[in-house]
Amino acid sequence: MTAAAHAGENPAIYGLMAEFDDPDRLVEAARAAKAAGYVSFDTYAPFPVEGMDEELPGLRNYVAPTVFVGGLLGGLGGFLLQCWSSMYYYPHNIAGKPLYSWPAFIPITFETTVLGGAVAAVFGMLAYNGFPRLYHPVFNAPGFDMASDDRFFLCVQSDDPSFDPAATLAFLEGLGPRSVSVVPY
Repeated sequence: MTAAAHAGENPAIYGLMAEFDDPDRLVEAARAAKAAGYVSFDTYAPFPVEGMDEELPGLRNYVAPTVFVGGLLGGLGGFLLQCWSSMYYYPHNIAGKPLYSWPAFIPITFETTVLGGAVAAVFGMLAYNGFPRLYHPVFNAPGFDMASDDRFFLCVQSDDPSFDPAATLAFLEGLGPRSVSVVPY
């Protein structure tokens, strides 16, 4: 059965997926989808494709601000913990130094800044990538297992405002893919 017949029968689909043999064709297809007004589509490739990040809609990198905030909170937390422990919790007069001796706090403050930034980077990356994701509808697409080998895929999602099963199928077939398939939920 063809993709058009599947798309007409079942309105509850994730989207339509086109399969390409070449990464350059995938970039061209993503550029054409963006120019056609599609805003909810994604590409899948076995390796990073040069120029693809400019063609995908809505990509924003929040990792740098997350790492900055994590480092700031880690450094501030380490500094305040040292102040609290040396001034209130366990005050000692050592060699006549004041209880608040901030130069002695610098090494640990630096270490907690690095620790806070690293922890924020790891957990921020996991959160922004949507991990752990044990299931995704594109895994049901025929031939999608080749996305980790030597195939390149463009999936236009059904929640796109411009998505019409017949028109989107015609658009994807006009890009000259190897095949076009329906991605069920």
